[in-house]
Amino acid sequence: MTNNDVNNSKANEEINREIFVDLQLAVDQTAELPSAENFEKWVKLALVGANYHQDVEVTIRIVELAEIQQLNKDYRHQDKPTNVLSFPFEAPPGIELPLIGDLVICRDIVVEEAKTQAKDVEAHWAHMIIHGILHLLGYDHIEIDEASIMEALEIKLLESLGIANPYEISAV
Repeated sequence: MTNNDVNNSKANEEINREIFVDLQLAVDQTAELPSAENFEKWVKLALVGANYHQDVEVTIRIVELAEIQQLNKDYRHQDKPTNVLSFPFEAPPGIELPLIGDLVICRDIVVEEAKTQAKDVEAHWAHMIIHGILHLLGYDHIEIDEASIMEALEIKLLESLGIANPYEISAV
């Protein structure tokens, strides 16, 4: 099998898979938000990179500081805002749904982090989406060995977009 055969096979598989991204904008300020097409592109890239080849539904909710802080307090017992929260979906026994879960992302924090870390804002959004989708698929970074696997995949996927390693932070 040649590389072209492999690429064509992957392309055909992607055509047969349904991916639905429910993008919810719960923010007053929409400047520096990526397009809906880019959100979907990054979701697809993370799914392919993780070898997840099933139909998928995911909600991406872009929120203000107050909402992310409340969710972080309620679900992680940390009374502070954060950049992204992932809520994997587990279907009850006997129920089959393509829903993998929800990502809740704070626009203001993502934009501020990008600026503070001297990163392109769009590139940082790509990283947050890929990172969040990988969490929904079961990847984690609590243990060092798990973190190494997750970060290596993130770096590889971002590199395919022409985005530098997000874990090499530039001094500002």
